[in-house]
Amino acid sequence: MQSFARSFVRNLVIFTVCGAAGPVLLVVGALGVSEVGSGEGGVPLAFLATGLLFTLAIPIGAFLFTRAHFRVITDRNEVHDAHRRDDDSFAMWTPTARIPFQDGRLAMAEVREATFVTYGQDWEATYQSYGGDLDPDEPKARIRLRLRVHPEGREPFESTATWRVPSLCLAAVTAGRLVAVVHPGVPAKFGIDWPRSALLSGVRVCRLVGLDGRRVDLTGHPDLLLERMRTASATDRIALDGDTIDLRRVDPAVAAQLHSLVERAAAGRPMPEPVPDGGARWVIDRLPGAEGAFGGVDRRWARHGGQLVRGRFLELRGTDTFQYEGPVLKTVLRLFPDGGAPFDVEKKLTVPMNYLALLHRTKQLVVQVGGDRRSYEIDWERTNLAAGVTPAVVIGPDGRRFDLAGRFDPLLAIMRLLVAHRVSISGAVLDLRDRHSSAAAAAEVMDVIRRTPLSLRSG
Repeated sequence: MQSFARSFVRNLVIFTVCGAAGPVLLVVGALGVSEVGSGEGGVPLAFLATGLLFTLAIPIGAFLFTRAHFRVITDRNEVHDAHRRDDDSFAMWTPTARIPFQDGRLAMAEVREATFVTYGQDWEATYQSYGGDLDPDEPKARIRLRLRVHPEGREPFESTATWRVPSLCLAAVTAGRLVAVVHPGVPAKFGIDWPRSALLSGVRVCRLVGLDGRRVDLTGHPDLLLERMRTASATDRIALDGDTIDLRRVDPAVAAQLHSLVERAAAGRPMPEPVPDGGARWVIDRLPGAEGAFGGVDRRWARHGGQLVRGRFLELRGTDTFQYEGPVLKTVLRLFPDGGAPFDVEKKLTVPMNYLALLHRTKQLVVQVGGDRRSYEIDWERTNLAAGVTPAVVIGPDGRRFDLAGRFDPLLAIMRLLVAHRVSISGAVLDLRDRHSSAAAAAEVMDVIRRTPLSLRSG
C-alpha cells in the first residue's frame, strides 16, 4: 500500500528540483548580507527574503500536493450522510450536453460499430486543470461511430462520423445505446446528448417513486427511459435527487404523465435484448488505464494483516482536473470491511478511462486494506480484472482453462486466497500448474470455481 511519507519525499524532491532558484537566492542573499560594505545592502537583503519565501514554499507545496493526490483513504474521508443510500444506488453528475441546435427531438441511436481513433494528442501534462471547464475537448477519446438512428415517427437511418466522447459517458458507447437529438427540420442532422446517453444505457441509475409511494427502477429499460426524457424535455428538465425522481414532488401535470411509467415498470416488463455485435464496440483495450491482473502481494503488507475487500461507487462528480489515465472525480464509495459494518467515504480519485467504459456493467471495486484496518486504497489492476476490462483465465492443475472474465465475486474470492497464501500473479492468467502456486492455494481456488455457477470454457 502506498506510503504517505514516501509519496511526500518523492514530491519534495520534484518540487526542490523545480524550485531550485529559491535555495540559490537564499544562499546568495545570505552571503551578500554577511559581506558588510560590499554592494548595496538592499539587494542581498531582497535576495535573502525572496529565497527564504521560495524555499519555504517548496515543502509546503509538496505537502499540499501530496495530500490532495494521495490515493489512500483514511477515516478522515468517512462521511455520515443522513440520507442512507441503498447498496445498489448510483448517482453521476455529468457536464451539460453541447447540442448545436435547439428544439431537437430525442431519438434512440444504436451503436453498430465503434472504432478508436485517438486520445490525448492535444495535451501532455500529468495533471491538468481547465479553469472551471468540466468538459474540455482535449482529454476526450475520439471514436468513430456507425449509428442507426430511430427518429420518432420516421424511418431509421444510418450515419458514420467521429465523435469526441466525454470520459464519464464512455460506457454508453460500449453498451450500444445513445440519445440522438434530431434537428426538427433536417432529419439527417443530429447531435448526441451524452449525459442522457449515460442514463439511457444504464450507466446512471434511474428510479421513480410513484404518486402512490411505489418505488420502481427504470435502469436498463431504454424504452421507458426515453419516454421519461421526452416527457421532461417537452415540459422542463426534471432534476434527479441523486438517482431518484419522487413524482409526489413534481408538477402534478408532469407527474400524471410519468406515473404511467411506474405502472408499466411495476408490471414486470421483460428486459430488452442487448444491442448485437458487442465486439464491434469494444474500444476498451485502446483506452488508458491499468491492465487487469490477479495482482502482486507485498509480503510486508500481507504479514501485517493486509487483505482485500469489496468497494462500490455510490456517486461520481466531474471536476476540471484530468490526468492522462482518466479524469479526477469527486467520488463517494461504500466499503465493505470484513467483520464490520459497511461505511461510506468521500475522496477525489483518478478513475481510469478503461474502467469508466464499463460503468454500465459494474460499479464494484477491489480495495486493499492496511493491517491497521484504518487505511484503504483502490487496487486498479485487480479492479479492472474483476470488472472485465481484461480477460481473466484460471488454468487448473489438470490443464483445464476456466474463463472468469467479468465475474467479480469469484475473482475477488480467488484474489483474497492468493493474498492469504502470499502468491503474486502479475498477469491476467492464473496457472495452478506453476510451481509457485502451492497445493493448498490451488485446491482452494478450484473449490471457488466449483462453487461458482458459471458456463466455464475448458480446453
